[in-house]
Amino acid sequence: MADKQDKAAAKEAKAARKAASKAKRGQIWQAFQMQRKEDKALLPWMVGSFLVVAGVVFVIGLLIGIEWFLLPVGIAFGLLAAVIIFGRRVQRNVYGKADGQPGAAAWALENLRGRWKVTPAVAGTTQLDAVHRVLGRPGVVLVAEGAPHRVKTLLAQEKKRVARVIGDKTPIYDVFVGNEEGQIPLAKLQRHLMKLPNNLRPAEIDGVEKRMAALASRGAALPKGPMPQGAKMRSVQRTMRRR
Repeated sequence: MADKQDKAAAKEAKAARKAASKAKRGQIWQAFQMQRKEDKALLPWMVGSFLVVAGVVFVIGLLIGIEWFLLPVGIAFGLLAAVIIFGRRVQRNVYGKADGQPGAAAWALENLRGRWKVTPAVAGTTQLDAVHRVLGRPGVVLVAEGAPHRVKTLLAQEKKRVARVIGDKTPIYDVFVGNEEGQIPLAKLQRHLMKLPNNLRPAEIDGVEKRMAALASRGAALPKGPMPQGAKMRSVQRTMRRR
């Protein structure tokens, strides 16, 4: 009886893995079709990268007399290069659409890889300016998005609040998201945070997080992703005033 149950469970798990894999392939194919319609250079770039990489590996094999042995390796590396090209162009397209949308910085921060603790919209205005708080190995990073003349005050106030709680030993960085001088473009925000120095050990991060738990989030709640295109700003502002 137990053997039958184990076999049934294993069969269900295998079916679930197959279904998940099929769904993932479907999502990738759908993303490819959408990107191809918007990006006419996608296919030429992918095909070109595949041929160049595979050709280089084949030529290397030809020079040392093992060209047919290296051909499968060249094809594999060529496919990998094409996939990388596809991923980067999709990412650039996504960031291009999100750039300038309220909540775009919070969306980018919540997609950070690694041990980052993100608290979106710890301060904000009815104009959808916002300051987001990020805790990680560098320390505390306050990320501001919105009109500089409004968000600068929010950032300064939040910096004082955080400093009172965590003290002077933990570094506090501030980042302005935007395309003007002294600001970090949305597409480079994640990379900018990853390049910051590691000042805290994991245990210290946990201690800082506990101290910051006393900081109650205030301000308007912003969407955790970019605003959908066509959304009416006045309706959003009215909703936020009611809150």
